[in-house]
Amino acid sequence: MPAEFPPVEAPRLALRVLMMPRDTNHQGTIFGGIILAHIDQAGYIEARHHGLHRWVTASIDRVDFKAPVNVGEVVEFQTRTIRLGRSSVTVQVVVDAERVDGNWARVTEAQLTMVSVDAQGKSIPFREHGQREHAEKPA
Repeated sequence: MPAEFPPVEAPRLALRVLMMPRDTNHQGTIFGGIILAHIDQAGYIEARHHGLHRWVTASIDRVDFKAPVNVGEVVEFQTRTIRLGRSSVTVQVVVDAERVDGNWARVTEAQLTMVSVDAQGKSIPFREHGQREHAEKPA
């Protein structure tokens, strides 16, 4: 099956995280690896909309940090699926920080390729294995 480009949807909120002192680097800003770990988690959450089974990160495209993040700021990770393959999805992750004064700053963006795998780690066509039916979230 060739790759499909789904209709462009507005990004959805995947994660919202308060940055804590334990997340800082030696310069006092949030360590880039913390942001990368959250990008990976956000990509998984988006991929899971396409199937309730295992997903692994195959790749993360270039990540350029455009603004630092500080302790006490709330960081949002918004996602959307931009490509559907046979056993993979490409996810766009947009990272914004809400500053302590209420202003927002774009921190970075990334594209991840998430692959659907079975219990042995072998890629599987996700549309044939447990495609997720979207249930309504309880109030």
